[in-house]
Amino acid sequence: MPASGQRQVASDEGLSKQRVVVEAVRLADREGVDGLSMRRLAGVLGAGAMSLYHYVASKDELLDAMIDIVFAEIELPPEGTDWQSAMRREAESTRQVLARHPWAIGLMESRTTPGPANLRHREAVTACLRRAGFSVITATHANWLINSYVYGYALQAATLPFDTADQLADMTEEVYLPQLPPDEFPYLNESAAELVAVGYDPTEEFIFGLDLVLAALEPHRAPA
Repeated sequence: MPASGQRQVASDEGLSKQRVVVEAVRLADREGVDGLSMRRLAGVLGAGAMSLYHYVASKDELLDAMIDIVFAEIELPPEGTDWQSAMRREAESTRQVLARHPWAIGLMESRTTPGPANLRHREAVTACLRRAGFSVITATHANWLINSYVYGYALQAATLPFDTADQLADMTEEVYLPQLPPDEFPYLNESAAELVAVGYDPTEEFIFGLDLVLAALEPHRAPA
């Protein structure tokens, strides 16, 4: 039987920083980021906890790299189109990515040593807004406002007990309405009944709100 040290070396074979970070993202997707530790990650990788420090020096460095993977998945605002269409594409892509990685929502703006994908994303967004005629200050306002909307929506969506129009309709009829006596909550009953009747789809809320945000920003730019 090989010695325990020999078994440890064998289990660490095939490790790389990319593999460590990708597995950390998968672990956070499954279990959230609060329970992520170097020891837990090492167990998933079948490696020694100390061996991970050859690839990431600390948990903060690991989180930086994980967030960089998330930013790499977000579509950059495309060039050659109007600024509202470009930022709509970027915002919708961000929403989709955060739906896959909800643990990342609270970390997107917290990293003080951003990775290359993070920086490329921020450069592309800033370039889109500046080329559209926003000043440095108004581009900053616009970026802050759009991010606040996207992250806030993603955070709320991650906690909703339904995902589709059909699920919402079922919950409204079976769970919510029985708790709403019509004489006490007439407007909530009216709203619930009409939303079910028209097949209200909560997933459409994102674009509705985003278009309002983009339209409100339009007067604050100078002609490009």
